[in-house]
Amino acid sequence: MNRTEFVVVTVIVLTAAFALGWFVNWLVHRFTRVTQADLGELERMAQALHEAEETRDQAIAYIHQREEEVTRETAQLQAELAAAMDGLRDARHENQILSSEIDGLRAQG
Repeated sequence: MNRTEFVVVTVIVLTAAFALGWFVNWLVHRFTRVTQADLGELERMAQALHEAEETRDQAIAYIHQREEEVTRETAQLQAELAAAMDGLRDARHENQILSSEIDGLRAQG
């Protein structure tokens, strides 16, 4: 094999390798290409995710608001309970005093 034949064979081999590489690249891009339907589906999924995040944020805000309301109502009810217990304690004390006075009057009478 002389030098000219070697150069021709090398050119043929390199050209065939280039053509095969280009063909494989074309095939890969052809099968992995994103279609309009895929882009539309991705857009719908992104929109649904955005709406879900907004709904989640609204739910969290509502939960915090409701928690504050319940905390206020609980504090108010505890204050009312304390006032009622104080009133009951005073009424029991007054009842004891009145019972003692009635027993004293019965003993005198």
